[in-house]
This record gives sequence, structure tokens and C-alpha cells, in this order.
Amino acid sequence: MTDQTGQTRQTRRTWWRATGTAAVVAAALTATVTPSVAAPAEKPSASVTAVAAAADDVDYDTWQRDCRAVMDAALPYLKERIADSAPGEKQAIVLDIDNTSLETDFGFSYPQPANRPVLEAARYAQEHGVALFFVTARPGIIEAPTEWNLAHAGYESSGLYVRGFLDLFKDVAEYKTEQRAEIESNGYTIIANIGNSATDLSGGHAERTFKLPDYDGQLS
Repeated sequence: MTDQTGQTRQTRRTWWRATGTAAVVAAALTATVTPSVAAPAEKPSASVTAVAAAADDVDYDTWQRDCRAVMDAALPYLKERIADSAPGEKQAIVLDIDNTSLETDFGFSYPQPANRPVLEAARYAQEHGVALFFVTARPGIIEAPTEWNLAHAGYESSGLYVRGFLDLFKDVAEYKTEQRAEIESNGYTIIANIGNSATDLSGGHAERTFKLPDYDGQLS
């Protein structure tokens, strides 16, 4: 039997997906928050996937443990790759937002807290001159509060890519691939692409990919 907490969490997940990543709360967020202003050849990709069985409801501790397993594998690679940067190379990491950079399906608060294992790796990269780009399926209507939330959580964003009106009619994987290609066209080498869905990672334009758990699509 699912307990009351599990029912509440599942209701929140269902609502979050149905509203197109919280577009309907944009007015409420912007009313209470003042945002701060803040082509290379395609490279082979590899993926590290957290091993965890899908369940009717995923508890927070399990999710954090599985995220930690992925990022514990990612961080040594990042340290080595950053140290091996070529002279003048502009390195970048691309991150998804929901249940990747930020905790979305757990707690459902605003501002949403950082996913700690991802933030720790991102901070290491930031401190060593690597640019962080965020590519999300969130619609442009919540760009400002999303940008503010990322900064509040501790990320130093070099660019946030959200979906414009026409992008809403595109396949999400295609849209995200196009944004990574654009980042590369601006002279960056994407050394890692981190997300929790296949749509975050497919299409190339990153040296390595790291997949966080989504438990067969249970997490947005």
C-alpha cells in the first residue's frame, strides 16, 4: 500500500509533467521573485547509468544514492579531462535541469534545491574554468525564475537554453541536440553532457554522457 507521502509525491510528479514543466506557475513565481541578471566534429559518447530497480514510488534516499553513484564515476573523468585541456580550449558541460541539476520531484518547493551530487561536480568544473550550460525542455515563460533558481542553488550559468514557442512543436531530443550544436558553434568543447533522460543525451555533440536515474520515466 502506498503511504500518504508516496501518494502526495506521485500526485506532484503527475501534475508537474501535465503542466509542461510548471508553465502554469510562472505568474506566481515571477510575482514573488526578482531575477538577477546574471562546428567541431561530433565526438563519440559513453554513458554511465545508475543501477536501480524501478518501483511504484522512488524514495529520496534511494534517488540520492543512485545519483551519487553516477557522479562518483563522472568526477574522476572530469578532473582528468579538465587537467588535459588543450591550450586555448574552451571547455563546457551541458546539464539538464529537472531531477538533474535541481531536485524537482522531491519536495516540490521553490526555489528548488540543487541535486547535491551534480552540484559538487559542477562546482569543481566552475572553479577550473569550465563553462556550465543548461539545456532544458522548460518553456521560455519560466526562463527568468529558472535562471534565478539555478544561481540561488549555487550554479554559475554561462547560458540557459529554454524552449521558445516553435520549439514546443519539436521532438525534445532533437531540440536539445540543436542547442548543444549551437554551443559548439560558439567555440566550446562539450566535455560532458549530464541528464536523467535519453532525450537529454542522444544526438551526440558531447565527448561523454552521464545518465542519472529516471526509473523508467517515473522522474520528469
